[in-house]
Amino acid sequence: MPATDTQSPVVGSGILANLLRDDGYWPTPPRSLEETGLTSSMVESLVCKHLGLVGMASGRQIAQQICLPFGILEELYRQLRSRMLICHTGSAPLSDYYYKLTEQGQERAATYAAACAYVGPAPAPLADYIVSVEAQTIRAEAPRREQLESAFSKICVDTELYDSLGPAINSGAGLFLYGAPGNGKSTLAKCITMCFGQSIWIPSAVVDDNQIVKVFDEAYHEPVEISESSLVKAEHDARWIKIRRPTVMVGGELTMDALEIRHDPRGNISEAPLQMKSNCGCLLIDDFGRQRMEPLELLNRWIVPLEARQDFLTLATGKKIQVPFEQLIIFSTNLEPKDLVDEAFLRRIPYKIEITDPNEEEFHELFKLYAASFNCEYKKDVVDHLIENHYRPRKLRMRRCHARDLIGQVRNFCAYHDIPLELKTEYFDIVVRSYFTVVQGMS
Repeated sequence: MPATDTQSPVVGSGILANLLRDDGYWPTPPRSLEETGLTSSMVESLVCKHLGLVGMASGRQIAQQICLPFGILEELYRQLRSRMLICHTGSAPLSDYYYKLTEQGQERAATYAAACAYVGPAPAPLADYIVSVEAQTIRAEAPRREQLESAFSKICVDTELYDSLGPAINSGAGLFLYGAPGNGKSTLAKCITMCFGQSIWIPSAVVDDNQIVKVFDEAYHEPVEISESSLVKAEHDARWIKIRRPTVMVGGELTMDALEIRHDPRGNISEAPLQMKSNCGCLLIDDFGRQRMEPLELLNRWIVPLEARQDFLTLATGKKIQVPFEQLIIFSTNLEPKDLVDEAFLRRIPYKIEITDPNEEEFHELFKLYAASFNCEYKKDVVDHLIENHYRPRKLRMRRCHARDLIGQVRNFCAYHDIPLELKTEYFDIVVRSYFTVVQGMS
């Protein structure tokens, strides 16, 4: 673990491994209970609560579940036995034993569970988490044109847009994507994180002031396989998980509560806010301006973090903690940014990029792209027929979502009639009647 003012330095055995790795950050396993940065009572509570759930487990099984090395727990097991909290139930492989709680241990486990119901990987100290974010910040990355093209390879992007997006992404300062609905702003935002490519390490949970805050969230964090260096094979601190740089996406459901540490008073467990879960990645505020809260509320909440790159959160104990605010924030909206927020906020989001309607050439490219994804043949004359007989006469605006939606409706039409999927003018003549009756008001 990287050194901090309050935590132990990187262990000597891990220095060589860190130097020989491509990763800029590598959480090395602790060699002693002190190096975990946790109190012995917290580790004891995790052991007792786990045994209270499973009934019986070997020392190594317990260590695996709480993600701490077996070697540093052996002394703790001996102490728990001497205090009559756990006892042996038999021998286990590799000079290990199976343990279970005594009657006194069950009472102690119940007391621990009542104080905090958290069971699982041991948390990492907040100070270690702060160091990890600073070491893996997205602002240290500098994607180039070829990386953008690779990230956007599965969608159709106006080549001129790269010159606007590139500097905005490299700045890490945040951006507005605005324009008419249906032009792929949300899809584009999701692809931006892929420009950075690199995976990051996050802890399952962090602890400060004896309060555990869960960080890892399966809804936003995708674990990746750990590739071992050909020069050295190093172990990592199992409390940390290697994930793809996250893209946390929220829309109209966003409320102010989601931007603060959410505490469950019954279990005394806390959940990290969205901006903390998106650290070292992207945070997409989709349909900005249509949330349950006014844009001004978000402005007041984030105006300082956006500039200082630090956020202040409140633990359940009332203690204020300072955490990094290190992500690329993307606001996607169908409205003009200047109509949503004031000049002070716009200054802190320096890039405003309009996503325009596709021209005819792009429209054909979109149909070609989606035809391939639907496993059917692209036919230029059919798309020309669609433009000449439906878009121009009715003065419909082309949108980037139309190709996907219309081919999807043709597929449904063909499936209903049990005929092969094929792009035919007569099929499109049928499906556009219902499709544009709904969306014409948006054109």
